[in-house]
Parts: sequence; structure tokens; C-alpha cells
Amino acid sequence: MKNNNRFAVIMAGGVGSRFWPVSTAEHPKQFHDMLGTGKSLLQQTFDRLQRIVPESQILVLTNQAYVSLVAEQLPKVHHDNIIAEPAMRNTAPCILFAALKIKLANPDAVFIVAPSDHFIEDEVAFISDVDLAMEYASREDVLLTLGIVPTFPNTGFGYIESGENLGAFKRVKQFREKPDLDTAKEFLAAGTFYWNAGIFVWSARSVLSAFEKYQPEMMQLFSVFSEVQTAEETKATLAQVYPQAANISIDYAVMEPAQNVVVLPASFDWNDLGTWGALYEKLPKDAQNNAVVNARLLSKESNGNVISTTSNKRIVVKGLSNFMIVETHDTILIYPLSDEQSIKEISAEAARL
Repeated sequence: MKNNNRFAVIMAGGVGSRFWPVSTAEHPKQFHDMLGTGKSLLQQTFDRLQRIVPESQILVLTNQAYVSLVAEQLPKVHHDNIIAEPAMRNTAPCILFAALKIKLANPDAVFIVAPSDHFIEDEVAFISDVDLAMEYASREDVLLTLGIVPTFPNTGFGYIESGENLGAFKRVKQFREKPDLDTAKEFLAAGTFYWNAGIFVWSARSVLSAFEKYQPEMMQLFSVFSEVQTAEETKATLAQVYPQAANISIDYAVMEPAQNVVVLPASFDWNDLGTWGALYEKLPKDAQNNAVVNARLLSKESNGNVISTTSNKRIVVKGLSNFMIVETHDTILIYPLSDEQSIKEISAEAARL
């Protein structure tokens, strides 16, 4: 249920380098229709959140270079709610700035911070979980994160270790770094660990109190934004102040040292769509287990491929299995899915061609 105390912050500044050649520094993956739905990942994220939060109270944090892309794809978002980071400083500084901006608008605000490029299929379950989390965060002094129930021993995600039960919620014992395979298996067997999806819910008061306690220098630096400024004044001040902020994530800055962190085990399915392999897992498959986006495929003795093209091109494949076949306006990638972790390095090499 929407109410005027609810806000949302969409994090839309990432580059998505593991989705090259579709995702580039000029046009990252959150602005692409990766799933062939007719909407970009950013647009899908906005649509989800506007079912919970008034659209006028949704902020988008992004890189200065992507402001026009955000405005083009999300015309309902007021230009003052598109916050351009003047420098790359990880997630803590931009979340702090957003929290100060939201508190000025409504001192009783509670808000969700969500990545712009994740895939959530069961939106009804997502809305139910976020409703529950926002209601809890509005009455308790907590820093709340949504934990994803792990389905296999993934070594690519950070983990949240839970402790004491608090009704539907659990107290967080600690955050754990990306594990090796044996450790990930131990986490899965324990039943008390969750994938860290980077989705947070808290009141503006609670998160600002945490910044005051654990990041006093950053809080002092950003204190100028505690008072009302015009849009032009804010932009000028941000350009001056922001590059001085520490380059640190919200996890290291606040979540790990805080003692009032709780996790809500999510009831919705989730995929961070971090790689072509992750995309393959979420796409529908044909009779030969090929996943196709924006293409017309003729497959001969080929299976387990993910195929993505521009302009619905015809693709004919024979004798190829478990490959990425990706075409953009200037690049064709034909590469084993088993080597997807090297895509970032390969894109750098290809750029020199």
C-alpha cells in the first residue's frame, strides 16, 4: 500500500561490464531490454516500485553521463529526482545524499534502496515483502536488508548470516564475503545464510543516525545538504563536495559495523542478472534448450546457447553448444558460456581492435 511517507531510491549508475557487448560504458545493461519484454531493466524496476511508492517520491541515482538516458526511459520521474553523481564514489555517499534529500522532504520518511538491473519475476511477493519491511522500519530503529534464500552454493554473491528470530525478521550476526565453493556449501547446509541482494529498507532517521555514528567525516562533509537549497545550488554544492567523499560501499560504511541490522528472508525469486549465464537461466528455452532474445533462430544440432541480436535478426547455428552468440551494431561475440567470467577482460582486448 502506498503512502506519503514512503520513498524509493533506484541505483542506476553501474556499467554492467560482464554483459559486453550489449552493455557498454555509454549504454549500460540497466538501459537495455535484456529479457525481450519490451522494457529495459530500469523501466521494470521503476514499474515495480511505483506500485508501492508514489512515483513523485522515487529518486534515481546515476552517473552524470546517464542522466539523459534515465530521463528518456523514465519520463514520469521529475528531473529534480534524477541525482547525478559528480564522481564515482561507490554506494555510501550517494545513499547518504539521497537520505538527506528525503528527510528534508519528509522527516518521517521510510525508503527502499534497490538496484536498477535485477530480475524479480514474482512481483506480488516482492510488493508484499517490501510492504512488510517498510512497515517494520517505520516503527523500529533498524537497518533492514532483504536476504535471498540460497538455492545452490553460489560463490559469486556475498552472504548474510542470520541469528535471533524477530518474528518474520532475523537479527543479522554478520556479513560474509564471497566464499569459496566448500564454504558456500557449508553456508547452504547451515540454513541460516542468505544471499546479499543489495536491497535495503530503513527510515531516513535510522540510516542518518548510522552515518553519524560510523561515518562522522562523511556526515560532516554532507551536512550542508541538511538545509533546503535550490536545485541549482544543490547541483553546484554537490559538484564541490561529492569528490571529497570516501570511496566506500554502504555495506562497509554502515551495515557491517551497525548493531541494529535485521534481515527479512525474501519470499520472491531473484536474479542479479550479473552474467550471460544468469540471463540464460531466466529466459525461456526452445526444444534444444537455446535461449533467444530479439532473434529468429534456426538451430541444427545446437543446444544450451544464449542468443541475442539487434533488430530481430535471423540466426542459423549448427553444431554449437553452450555458447553466447551476441550481436550488436558493431560487434559479434561467439564465446563459451563456461568462460563468461573473462568477458570483462575480453571486452578490453576487443576495444583495441
